[in-house]
Parts: sequence; structure tokens; C-alpha cells
Amino acid sequence: QVQLVESGGGLVQAGGSLRLSCAASGRTFSNYVIGWFRQAPGKEREFVAAIRWSDSTTKYADSVKGRCTISRDNAKNTAYLQMSSLKPEDTAVYYCAVRRGLAVYTTSSLMDSWGPGTQVTVSS
Repeated sequence: QVQLVESGGGLVQAGGSLRLSCAASGRTFSNYVIGWFRQAPGKEREFVAAIRWSDSTTKYADSVKGRCTISRDNAKNTAYLQMSSLKPEDTAVYYCAVRRGLAVYTTSSLMDSWGPGTQVTVSS
């Protein structure tokens, strides 16, 4: 069973940076895609970024393109989301999720397993 634990969230001023981590266990992830999603209060969960573990192919939401970088460390079984130039509208709970297979989906309902989330708050 896959287990995911996010960390690295916190309070940051607008224009600042954060790096979120997603520690994964329970599987080897060579045949998985890891995605980051976020959910702000009163809003639906939305896609942020995803990476195919096998070849590091990435995909980003337009809202974060150029400000976020997703990566993964094979030795640590950990995925990262480096966020910069943060805006108040980036405030949300950030979740990592995995899906078995090679297709990089951006739909939250298609992901197989989720972490509990980490809060990111950007002050203006």
C-alpha cells in the first residue's frame, strides 16, 4: 500500500518561496506518476503539477507555470514542489497523490492514493 506524507508548508510573504516534499513509501515508483494538487477554502481541488517517475516528464497548471518546479529524488523516494514568486491566491492545502501507470493525468479523481496535505499560506 502506498503511503504519502507531505511536508514543507508554512506561512510566507507574497513573493517568497517554499519547497514542498512528498515522501513516498510502500512501492517502487518507476511505474507511477506523482502529482501535486491544492485546495483553497470553498474551492475544488485543482491540479498544480505532475511528474512521471520513470523519465521525469512534467506537466504544470497554467497558473503556476514558470513559478513552480516539480522534481523527484529516486534515492529518497521523494517528490518536491519548488514554488517561487508566491501569491496570496496560492494559499491552499497542498496534496501529493500518485497514480500507477505512465499517463500524466491532471484530474484529481483519477489519482490512486493521497497524502494528508500540508498548508501553504501566502500573506500579502
